[in-house]
Amino acid sequence: MLALPAPVAEALALPGLWVLGLAALMAGLVRGFAGFGSGLVYMPIAGAVLPPAQAVAVLVLMDLLGPLANLPGALRTGTPREIGLLALGMLPGLPLGVAALFLVPPEAFRWTVSLIALATVAALVAGWRWHGPRGRGATITTGFLSGLVGGATALPGPPVILYYMASPVPVAQVRANLTMFLVMVDLGLAVVLGLSGQLGWTLATVSLMLLVPFSLANGLGSALFRPDRAGMYKVLAWVLIAASAVAGLPFWKG
Repeated sequence: MLALPAPVAEALALPGLWVLGLAALMAGLVRGFAGFGSGLVYMPIAGAVLPPAQAVAVLVLMDLLGPLANLPGALRTGTPREIGLLALGMLPGLPLGVAALFLVPPEAFRWTVSLIALATVAALVAGWRWHGPRGRGATITTGFLSGLVGGATALPGPPVILYYMASPVPVAQVRANLTMFLVMVDLGLAVVLGLSGQLGWTLATVSLMLLVPFSLANGLGSALFRPDRAGMYKVLAWVLIAASAVAGLPFWKG
């Protein structure tokens, strides 16, 4: 019998691989119809299965490749110039966040990602929005915060989500901008993690395996999205994010 390549065999032997697959499925669905939220769904569960840096690395590779099909439409619908300002702030924040990632213990990492996810849902449900100025400085600062949090937890979404939720632009344009920005964050994280030696063949294989359910669910979510039903999609995204965050809390020892 032909032996499997070592990275494939190691990936298949990973304890909890099916749990990661389920998390990837839910994450792709939310990303497809909401334009964000894949990390908020995936990371609390992944943090219970993998060490922090590995959990982030797997998500980065999966989340970078999965939404690429949505990128051409996002470029047409969104505002690339504003995304450039967000990226300008994100670039210095990202390596600082990754430096913190390497220092945090696994249990503290799980608490952090779950509480960030729950706090984001609570803020969205309560209707909290950024009500300050929306000029160039505020946009760059939002990008920096997203890069800092994204590097430390692979959750760059909350600062920019709350920033955009206060804007008067249409929902479809917000989704497009979030899609473009999160792809740029994933590119930055991939470079930083690659330079730090965190992107091995086994983790890349796990990411490719998870990319299948993630991409299928992402495509389904995009096909289901209807701007006139945005409220329904928001509620569903909130429920899935909150459920994942609760499941990822460290006091669930099993």
